[in-house]
Order: sequence, then structure tokens, then C-alpha cells
Amino acid sequence: MTKSLVLAGLGILTLATGGCAAVRSPVSGCIYLDVKSSESVGTGVVSLKMGTAKAETILGWVGTGDASINAAAKAGGITKISYVDYQSNNILGIFGTTETIVYGE
Repeated sequence: MTKSLVLAGLGILTLATGGCAAVRSPVSGCIYLDVKSSESVGTGVVSLKMGTAKAETILGWVGTGDASINAAAKAGGITKISYVDYQSNNILGIFGTTETIVYGE
């Protein structure tokens, strides 16, 4: 009986923390995550425009949104991309967001 309760508790803990790394990030944090990263992808054009795209997750079970570079570029009216920033947030594995920010002309 005690083994069953321990195994059940471990199973619940595993399910509850399964969404800890459900956002795009070079690092993970199950309690709290707030990370920014970036990529240089263009030819060095002056970045006059900015576009953003966002995706969200709840418990790592439900994810919605389009955080693609393409969606962010379209949102900002950008045809030549200079660089891309990412911002990822996650709180207790319950709620997470990933935002893609594209700069270019």
C-alpha cells in the first residue's frame, strides 16, 4: 500500500512538472524562467522595423500561437531580416510564453 502511494505521488509530480521546459530557451527552469537570446541572420542591414510573434503554453499540455520568424516578420512588414531576439518565460511549469522579435527593413 505504501509503495503504491509513493509511486502515485511520483507519477503526479512527474505530470505536474512536465511543462517545465515547454518554451523555447537555451536553458530551463522549473520554478521560474525569464531568458532572452538572439541570432544574427541577415546581411547587416540597418534595423528600422520590428515585428513580434508569440506562442503560449499551459502546463506543457496545451500550446497555442505562432512564434515563428516568418510570423514576426510579417507582423512588422519586414522583408530583409537583420537579427532575431527571443524571450522565453515560464512560471512553475504552469504558464509559459515564447516571443520572437524580428528586426530589419
